[in-house]
Amino acid sequence: MSRSKAVIAIDGPAASGTSSTAAWVARELGYLHLDSGALYRAETARRLGIEDLRSPEVTAAVSSVAQIPEVRAAVNAELRCMAETTDVVVDGRDIGSVVFPDAQLKIFLVADPWERARRRLHQRLQRSATDAEIADETRRLVERDASDATNTLQARDAVLIDTTYLTQEDQVQRIVALAQKV
Repeated sequence: MSRSKAVIAIDGPAASGTSSTAAWVARELGYLHLDSGALYRAETARRLGIEDLRSPEVTAAVSSVAQIPEVRAAVNAELRCMAETTDVVVDGRDIGSVVFPDAQLKIFLVADPWERARRRLHQRLQRSATDAEIADETRRLVERDASDATNTLQARDAVLIDTTYLTQEDQVQRIVALAQKV
């Protein structure tokens, strides 16, 4: 079965900016944004009996829940179902390599772990983080990277974008330009 709707897959490790970038790209293109991480967080929160998807408890457990084959299968099926009827920008782990291997455009975002930690803390704390806070968060991200390694695979035909020194606007415009060429 061939797809008539466009799929843009944006992958990358935790805190690489996939969700916020995908949301912005979707707005720019008039596509629907599908945040696979939100689905995993929702399942994690349900299992923990917590309503706040961004709580520290959910953040600490989501990687483990996302490793459960039945959970991965259900989330992937839901994403594929939603993408059948509309053009989408989908972000998460293994989106371009496993979930949508036939996506018209595949992007893989990377950034230095220190920079990813700094950005995540700035977003969470709404202030500049101290070096000690960034070091602690960097350690957590590196551990998460190791935990997610089998599910954070760059598709062979993905465009690699290192966002360490890019503004979010720059990376969004780069992806939009690539999308307009396909």
